[in-house]
Amino acid sequence: MSALPRGLTIRKDAGLYGYERALRRVGLDPVAGVDEAGRGACAGPLVAAAAVLPEGRRGQVPGLADSKLLTPRARERAYAEVLRRALSWSVVVVGPDECDRLGMHIANVEALRRSLARLDVRPSYVLTDGFPVDGLDVPGLAMWKGDRVAACISAASVIAKVTRDRIMTRLHEDYPVYDFLTHKGYVTPTHNTALALHGPCEVHRRRFVNVRRAEGYVGPDNDDDAMTSQLEVGR
Repeated sequence: MSALPRGLTIRKDAGLYGYERALRRVGLDPVAGVDEAGRGACAGPLVAAAAVLPEGRRGQVPGLADSKLLTPRARERAYAEVLRRALSWSVVVVGPDECDRLGMHIANVEALRRSLARLDVRPSYVLTDGFPVDGLDVPGLAMWKGDRVAACISAASVIAKVTRDRIMTRLHEDYPVYDFLTHKGYVTPTHNTALALHGPCEVHRRRFVNVRRAEGYVGPDNDDDAMTSQLEVGR
């Protein structure tokens, strides 16, 4: 899952829908995009989503872009349009306990795989953001910053981001001392201060070093997940 079909090239100015159009021209249709939100957060769930957009004007979603580049209001509008227009879409929520049990990379790949498996429409090709998803029975391509260059990945990123933000907003009502409403569980100075004052709650991920430190224990420094960047601001 690492290359475009032989002989297929994409022009740099092809636009957000260029990959899907090119893949359809060689008979690979439908094309699914998949992305996740919350991989770099130290609290709350990991959310993965998959989306298949239709061909033509119906599949051109107004205001669609990488979810991180949109304002919350614009994301909500794009989310509604994606759900209205998509041939198929799915979302998977992985709780903090499962993230801790599997480790973030494994949990992330598994969530992406599950979201693709839940699509009502079987894709002929899969575009993923960042790294490949192993174990699929269809070909695909892992794309650097794919949520900025492929519409189906952008659509998936919007679904995942809006779904997770809504979950974190509800968690803020249960755990207001952490201010999840503002930072959505990512590592920020405000979040770290709250952790230092109150310790972690049940929705914090114990593999992250700042959470373990707040709990009074920091294990060996060879745990990749525990050493996830303290400054990461994610989707």
